[in-house]
Amino acid sequence: MFWVYTLLCEDNSLYTGFTEDIKRRVHAHYHGLKSAAKYTKSHKVCGISALWKMESETGARKLEYRIKQLPKSKKLLLIQKPERVSEFFPELSEFEFYPDIETKFEDCI
Repeated sequence: MFWVYTLLCEDNSLYTGFTEDIKRRVHAHYHGLKSAAKYTKSHKVCGISALWKMESETGARKLEYRIKQLPKSKKLLLIQKPERVSEFFPELSEFEFYPDIETKFEDCI
């Protein structure tokens, strides 16, 4: 299973990433570990804004890339309606993305 996630930082910025192990990855971002992204080392993570899981690594990487290309205003719209990800990116219709509402930030840190 693969995840694409958008994290909320204390300065209200957003960080989007991709992983095979969501708990390990969020933990690394939150604690500023060596494996964390450079961005989250300087922008303290305070929550998960959106999270999608899927079986396709290719689909996950493509979704991550597409989300990173969005302006913040569109990212916020997507965060409000994560189940509509296919409407935001019809070119990714060959992949199935499932909003993950079970994984909690508190369980990852």
